[in-house]
Amino acid sequence: MRYRGSIHNGVVVFEGESPLPEGTILQIEPVPPISDSSAESVYQIYKLAAPTGLPDLALNLDHYLYGFPKVADGAE
Repeated sequence: MRYRGSIHNGVVVFEGESPLPEGTILQIEPVPPISDSSAESVYQIYKLAAPTGLPDLALNLDHYLYGFPKVADGAE
């Protein structure tokens, strides 16, 4: 089970109430801070795109995922 907290004056202070009994031995692992660059990585998601061979995937996504009837795009 994980508990969150922070260090205040050299003492770990848990968020909320701690259900742990006094004297419990802990292994503490710092959480890395969220940097601005990781927020920008969301804008790089297009780099994960892969060709599907389905030219109408955006238009007929429900067909490919759930089996709904295909929709005509009207451009024909």
